[in-house]
Amino acid sequence: MRKIISWLLGVSLGAAFGAVLIALFMPESAEAVRGRLRDGYRHALDVAREAQAARRAELEAQLADMQKSRDTESA
Repeated sequence: MRKIISWLLGVSLGAAFGAVLIALFMPESAEAVRGRLRDGYRHALDVAREAQAARRAELEAQLADMQKSRDTESA
């Protein structure tokens, strides 16, 4: 248990130290970084939605083919 607590404390302190260093040496303003992150997130979301729509159309076409072949077999 003591090792886990020690590890978590080390990770937390390391993350905090890293965040401070990033804030001190960041060449851009925080608003510019947030804007870039926001734009990247929106782009990734758009790409994921397009991929989801394409996959859904593909699966719906496969389902329609299966239903059509099932209907012709039972007729």
